[in-house]
Amino acid sequence: MKAYSIEFREKIVKTYEQGDTSVRKVAQRFDVSKAFVQKIKKKKITGHVQPKKTGGSLKSVLHSFTTKLSEMVEKHPDSTLSEYCEYWLDSYQQSVS
Repeated sequence: MKAYSIEFREKIVKTYEQGDTSVRKVAQRFDVSKAFVQKIKKKKITGHVQPKKTGGSLKSVLHSFTTKLSEMVEKHPDSTLSEYCEYWLDSYQQSVS
């Protein structure tokens, strides 16, 4: 999901700052959550309402070891997960679970 535009965020803050309305009513008017209105209201105090940078999926610690993991499973097909973890720690000094 894309972040709301800066213009949209500023419009929400401006509507709230005009007064005579509550966070709940502003949220309903713009079809956003009450928490979102509160969050950007706080951000406005720091001087900006820009969204945080999104992106990047987190990769597993083992992502670069795919080949080695496959080899380990081929060598020891009947091992349990805990045995694989123990083997990995002994072989690569890297604790996994």
